[in-house]
Amino acid sequence: MKRKNNKVVLAFSGGLDTTYCALYLSKIKNMEVHAVLVNTGGFDAKEILAIQKHAKALGIHKFICLDETENYYRKVVKYLLFGNILKNNTYPLSVSAERISQAIAIAHHVKKLNAAYVAHGSTGAGNDQVRFDLIFNTLIPNTEIITPIRDQKLSRNEEVEFLKYHAVKMNFEKSAYSINKGLWGTSVGGKETLTSHLPLPESAWPTAQTKTGKVKISLYFEKGEFIGINNKILSPITAIQQLNLKIKGFGIGRDTHVGDTIIGIKGRVGFEAPAPLLILKAHHLLEKHVLTKWQLYWKDQLSAWYGNWLHEGQYLDPVMRNMEAFLEDSQKHVTGTVFVEVRPGKFDLLGLESKNDLMSPHFGRYGEENISWNGSDVKGFTKIFGNQIAILERIHEKIKSE
Repeated sequence: MKRKNNKVVLAFSGGLDTTYCALYLSKIKNMEVHAVLVNTGGFDAKEILAIQKHAKALGIHKFICLDETENYYRKVVKYLLFGNILKNNTYPLSVSAERISQAIAIAHHVKKLNAAYVAHGSTGAGNDQVRFDLIFNTLIPNTEIITPIRDQKLSRNEEVEFLKYHAVKMNFEKSAYSINKGLWGTSVGGKETLTSHLPLPESAWPTAQTKTGKVKISLYFEKGEFIGINNKILSPITAIQQLNLKIKGFGIGRDTHVGDTIIGIKGRVGFEAPAPLLILKAHHLLEKHVLTKWQLYWKDQLSAWYGNWLHEGQYLDPVMRNMEAFLEDSQKHVTGTVFVEVRPGKFDLLGLESKNDLMSPHFGRYGEENISWNGSDVKGFTKIFGNQIAILERIHEKIKSE
């Protein structure tokens, strides 16, 4: 049954779109707006306080911040790392992954308040509308979904004019770019990303490239999880945050992702994810040393599928839990230290140390020394290994000669 009250839970970030939604729902629609900021590691205490003040200035009924960083890491980010997941070999799913955690947290809050409505600021031209709607339709099917930006087909300029008319104080120049920040990276969208040829200007990136020189860092992984920097053991979340601070300003982890959207069109977005890119590449190098050929092969297949299904909002599909079990099991021996060097705009993986390294010299040195076999073994192996193809060639030659 549909609930009967005037409460609406709004997924609120304090940006242009959700500011419009908050004002429109409270002032124009006269609804009891509960603005909920879901922090997935992208906001510090100062930023949260500023967003809270902004929300109150809009005259909404209540503002609350839900810290989902731990859940986000434990239920989503950890598996993105285990799978070395980069959408189209480029994008670490910075925003699409966090939207899942945010939507689930919002749905739970709707249940807690017994609200009749839930709202989000997605446009009708992007992926987020599908992700939010999918989660809401599954977890709170009796709750009506309101999407003012999508339903009114508003441009960013129209939103700005509406807010200026109602004397809302915001940095409208900054709102020219849509920036979404979380534990696993920051996305940047603007007029340039709507084209196929224009790069984002330096001013659009959240972090300026200011550092020179180079720095060497050691990254420690235990059972696939990144938990150490330069011989200091940390919690996984703290390790990610500390690495971001350490390499901040080098301008690494910046790129533009072009991909197939859920709604069937091509999409382009800039992103800044220095720590995630460095961690993923270091983790992948470690795996190449400690996992078998077929573990690596099947991980690649499942990881690509997992990442795509997550990207398209289907996190609640039970098959995702099945794949997570595989990914977690694959990490039993992914323990070791990877050495990296960071310099402006670039990083290099220098090497690693691991007790589980399958390159152990006790069994041979590639191209140099065979210890576990001899030349006769290779001759026999090669003959059997190529036996079927050899038979095929002889049969075909015989047919041709007849």
